[in-house]
Amino acid sequence: MSPEEFGAATGVSRETLDRFRLYATLLTRWQRAVNLIGKSTAADIWERHFLDSAQLRPLMADGPGLLDLGSGAGFPGAVLAILGATDVHLVESDSRKCAFLRELDRQLGLGMTVHEVRIDHLTPWKARSLTARALAPLPRLLDMAKEFLGPETVCLFPKGATADEELTEAEKGWNMTVSRLASRTSPTSVILRLTRVERKK
Repeated sequence: MSPEEFGAATGVSRETLDRFRLYATLLTRWQRAVNLIGKSTAADIWERHFLDSAQLRPLMADGPGLLDLGSGAGFPGAVLAILGATDVHLVESDSRKCAFLRELDRQLGLGMTVHEVRIDHLTPWKARSLTARALAPLPRLLDMAKEFLGPETVCLFPKGATADEELTEAEKGWNMTVSRLASRTSPTSVILRLTRVERKK
């Protein structure tokens, strides 16, 4: 996918597309020294990472407040910030990845907060929207996120071929309202949109 095709697929402005171009340039530059993304996906940043993250934007809860767990190179949190999400918090324990995220934030002026800490060491608050991409299977993911889940929290988790299996396992310990949405970037992937998530008594 080219930048122009990404722009057409998302309907972003020329200014926003230019910010994504800068993101891609920084990512490619830093990738030489820091393993930010898988080598097999480095040649297709625009679809595999940018579009895959951007498709979550219309699914977020209304209003400010996004918590992205295990942000890595900023997917999906930084992409969603470029697309207008506000009060964005990225959680990443790897110091080199955090250095990249801070430089990205500085150059793009996104106003994100980067937390260089393990998830279980972060002071909890109730997130409005919560995302995580390729971090852990769903049961483990909900355990990681449990301190940040409130009655109004919307969880957005892109998942691959094991989505059904993970969901079945997670529902043994959690009550939740589940929406399964087709991914725009892979026929075998889905986006799980979870609301009213609470641990079973």
